Amino acid sequence: MPNPVNASIPEEVLRIADDIKTMRIRGAGKIARSAAQALIIAAEKYRGPPEGFTEYIRTVGVTLIRTRPTAVSLPNAVFYVLSRIDGLEGEEARIKTIEAGKKFIDLSLTALDRLAEIGSKLVEDGDVVLTHCHSTAVVRLLQKARQRGTDFQVYNTETRPRFQGRITASQLLDSGIKVTHITDSAVRSVMPRITKVIVGADTVTSDGHLVNKVGTSQIAIAAYEAGVPFYSATESIKFSPASFAGGDVVIEERSAEEVVDPIWLKGRRNVKVLNPAFDITDPEYIHGFITELGLIPPRAASLIIREMFGLRSGHLQLKLIEEEAEWSH
Repeated sequence: MPNPVNASIPEEVLRIADDIKTMRIRGAGKIARSAAQALIIAAEKYRGPPEGFTEYIRTVGVTLIRTRPTAVSLPNAVFYVLSRIDGLEGEEARIKTIEAGKKFIDLSLTALDRLAEIGSKLVEDGDVVLTHCHSTAVVRLLQKARQRGTDFQVYNTETRPRFQGRITASQLLDSGIKVTHITDSAVRSVMPRITKVIVGADTVTSDGHLVNKVGTSQIAIAAYEAGVPFYSATESIKFSPASFAGGDVVIEERSAEEVVDPIWLKGRRNVKVLNPAFDITDPEYIHGFITELGLIPPRAASLIIREMFGLRSGHLQLKLIEEEAEWSH
């Protein structure tokens, strides 16, 4: 299969794609908004025959998705737009692409504020909230609760091996929130002191499974055992259309050098280091997903995917993944 990248794609769009690929553009929201902006630019600068627009904009979408194929917010931005021009062609499709792209950007920019407003009401005076890793959504939610005058404190994990929990602790402390920083392995020991668990999300599947930083599933099980409500705060752009169509969630395996000194590892040939970035939490351990659309029960995740990305988006995403695999070989 030929590479879909071609000269008809505007240079500005290719530059955005490269910035996403090289991680000059980072963070789920920024990646998603940049992809939507690239589609807007591509539609505005299209000068080909009207009947060729849909194929052209799909090619642009493929180009963007291939930059970071495992970042769920990226294909979701593309499919939010593409699903709204399904069955259209020509000038109507071009105008709808621009409109859908602008609407997606607006929704993304306001999502965190709405999510924080909704989630902050779940935090009550006297609460002891446990969180894991670093999530902008969780930090914003807790900051909003503090601004509302709620008196609570936070326990947060250091989150080995990259210690993202230190970022969370610093941001919460700067906001005047009391923080107790703990080792990951101390979660079960401190759970009797916890009243709520609120974590972020990397991906939410259509059947309500949560994909998040490794260690999340253990925290959820410990919370369930202790009768502590477990929530995930996440924008709807992290709900996965591909899972709706039966796609598997691929867990990223990171370098062993994040865990052990490479010199130590080099001299021990029989040692294998497993360093998964994420794990999967079953929906029965999840009290609800805190989103900009409201508090969502895990089993209602498929409804969010239908509303946001359309019924065909998951099948389209899987098809592109299959095409990418064929092209790369």
